[in-house]
Formats: sequence, structure tokens, C-alpha cells
Amino acid sequence: MHEKQILKALHEHKDEHVSGDHLTSQLGLSTAQLSQEIEKLQEEGYHIDSSPLGYRLLKTPNRILPYEIQRNLATEYIGHEIHHYSEVDSTNNVAKELAEKGSPEGTIITAESQRSGKGRRGKKWISPHGGVWMTIILRPDIPTSQAPLLTLLTGVAVAETLKRECNLDVGIKWPNDILIGDKKVCGILTEASASKRGLDYVVVGIGIDLNVNVDDFPPELREGATSLQRELEKEISGVKLVQNFLLNFENFYNDFKNGQFQHILNQWRRLSTTIGSTVEVQKRGRTVRGEAVGITKEGVLILEMPDGSLRKIISGECTHFKGE
Repeated sequence: MHEKQILKALHEHKDEHVSGDHLTSQLGLSTAQLSQEIEKLQEEGYHIDSSPLGYRLLKTPNRILPYEIQRNLATEYIGHEIHHYSEVDSTNNVAKELAEKGSPEGTIITAESQRSGKGRRGKKWISPHGGVWMTIILRPDIPTSQAPLLTLLTGVAVAETLKRECNLDVGIKWPNDILIGDKKVCGILTEASASKRGLDYVVVGIGIDLNVNVDDFPPELREGATSLQRELEKEISGVKLVQNFLLNFENFYNDFKNGQFQHILNQWRRLSTTIGSTVEVQKRGRTVRGEAVGITKEGVLILEMPDGSLRKIISGECTHFKGE
């Protein structure tokens, strides 16, 4: 209950001990209650030294915890309300429940792991400990038909964050995969809820393979996946990455709401690994194969067919083919 205030005090005096008397008087706690709160924090992974001098924070855990995200977060509204869980079936499902109850725009849901993480078309998304599993609740005043554009926007925000923070050669595979080389490191799932009044809300789920061990993935997923830890050969700070992503996302989202989607789309095109590739798109049991030559302002993929005709693909499961 008082964990946030205790952490705030310990962070403010990180290089020195904070006396127990100071904390108990400041927070209105008994010595026993303070001791219990400190134990809770230690169980969450905070390394806190306890001595006759008081308490001193030695190390924070590399976990996507609300207080750590919100500390030094530079956004105006994205991430100012956070619901954190050790495990959920899906952060998107939790987000939809909260959105139905009126949670404000910018609310995010984070989880340490997901039992039933979702990809596009109901595919399972493996979500073990060590990843970033997060959903953002949005309430844009836009036509329902424009909701899919938020997937493209999110892809640009993730890719730009990974390029800037990790110095990696990142690309976007239409419509929602972030790749390093030809390996998937992040997936995005956008789900909208509309009524007769129009668009009620949109939830945008982001799953980043941060410090996960890809070798633990099922064989059918292992070959096409990677993680930031594997690519950089070191553990990555999840909180810093999330903070930077949320700021990038908010900036792009504000531009989108102000009618400035064109420059976001131009960035998506520059980051695209799909445009210029021979691709196969599967939808409802049918397969379409051709060369991806562009994307419309509505996010529709344009394929040049073997006979030279052009075909627009609104959605589907896209596969790239090397050397073709």
C-alpha cells in the first residue's frame, strides 16, 4: 500500500540510508508495518539494505513494474494509469474489460507473462517471463474504418524505438510484425470495439521478445523468432525501453489525431521489409502470391501479380520469400 512512497524516498536518497524513523513518521506507519512493506519490496526483487542506519536501495529489478515505468516517464497521458499483473490470459482481454468500464485513454495493462497471448487470426503468441507484454487503451475520435491504421502507427513507434535505443537494423513486415533481419522480435494486435454511435475504443497489444530465451519456444516458432537479448548478447533494461516507446507512441498518436498520418505512413514505407519482396498472403484458405509494390494511405497492401495486374490486399497472413 505504501510501496510507491517508500520507493520514492529511497530513490531520492539512493546513495545514502534513509532512517526508519523518517519513513515511519512520513508515511504514518509503525515500525512493524514499515518492515512488512520493505519485505514485500524485497520479494518483488528490490535489493534493499537494512542496517541500524536505516534502509538503502541497492538495485532495482529488471521488471516492467508500474512505479518504475512512471518514474521519469515523459508522456502527457500515455501510461499515467497502469494495471500490472504477474500473469493474465491476455493483456488485450484485460484491456477490453477495463475499457468497457470506462478506463481513460492512455491506460496501459502490463503482465509478467500471458497464458493465452493472442496473435492475428487467433494464433497463439508465446509470452514467457522476460518479455514486454503490454496493451494500450485508446479512444480516438475517428471512423471505425481507420482503426487498422493504429497498427501501422504502433509498428513505426516500436521500430523507431528499437533502432534508436538498441542500434539494431529493424524492419516492419506488413501488417504487424517487427523484424530483426528475417526474425520476428515483436508482434502487434489491434482490436476495436464499435457501436451504432461509432468507435468506442481501441486496444493495441504489443509483445516484444526482450530478455526471453527463444530456445525455449516450441520448435515451430523457434526458427522464425529472436529476442533483443539474443541480438545484443546482453540483458536489456525493460523499463527504459518501455518509457521511450510510450513517448514515441504518444508523439505519433498525437500526430495521427491531428490529421498528420502521411508522414507516419512514409516512415512505415521506409522501414518496410515487405515492399519490394515476393510475398504470399493467406486469407480464409486462399493464397495470393505476387510482388509487394506499395501500400495505400488506408494501409492496404498492393501486389503486382505475375500477369502485371495490381491487386489490393486488405488483410491476411503475409510470408516473405528470399531471393525472389
